[in-house]
Amino acid sequence: MPLAVANARRRSGGRPEPRALASGSQISKAKVKARRSSGENGSALIEFLLVSVFLVFPLLLGTAVFGLSLVRANQVSEVCRDAGHMYAYNVDFSQASSQNMLVQMAKGLNMTTSGGNGVIILSTVTYVAANDCAAAGLATGNCTNVNNTVVVRRIVIGNPQLHASAFGTPSASLLDSEGKINTADYLTNASAVAANFSDVIPLSSGQYAYMAEAFVTSPDFNFFRNSPDWSWIMPGVISARSIF
Repeated sequence: MPLAVANARRRSGGRPEPRALASGSQISKAKVKARRSSGENGSALIEFLLVSVFLVFPLLLGTAVFGLSLVRANQVSEVCRDAGHMYAYNVDFSQASSQNMLVQMAKGLNMTTSGGNGVIILSTVTYVAANDCAAAGLATGNCTNVNNTVVVRRIVIGNPQLHASAFGTPSASLLDSEGKINTADYLTNASAVAANFSDVIPLSSGQYAYMAEAFVTSPDFNFFRNSPDWSWIMPGVISARSIF
């Protein structure tokens, strides 16, 4: 052991001399480093919040809207199919009791017999041939709707302002209390024509099709519907069609 070190240890009682304290420059560098680290953490937090607001939140909201719309679409399809099936089997939906039953089947869609978030349109459709005009005592020239598919009965349950039938709307003056249109009117009145129905199902004279159309705006999004700032997220009208 060098003599100088041995002497130093004797003077200090055998204890090693304490290390020198950090210089002012080193302290300043440590503080700068700490501030830099704190600033980086703050920036990361701000970036996370921005990503959440502009990316994660819209994705979560879109997923919720899509999921709820899918559930409602399945329900609307089931109600429409059941309504068309019962209508084809002569359930009289012009009666209040039958309409209330249909509204009960659509429970959760916020639909009433004359308003609400949905409408179900029931139609009986047939094809007019020349022999149909002759049977009614009409010359072919006076039988305006010859060679056309026409609506012979129409019943609307729910909110009629929500959506119209995809195949035209007979004039209300043609419908009796049961929604039926008399023979002379559906043979001659242009508003009774079921436009483009033959593109879906071609019919022959004497054949009838029983159709249900359902249109619903989901009640799950009434909050967004009533708020202009959120109207962009509203899904469109949910629709379904059944023909028997």
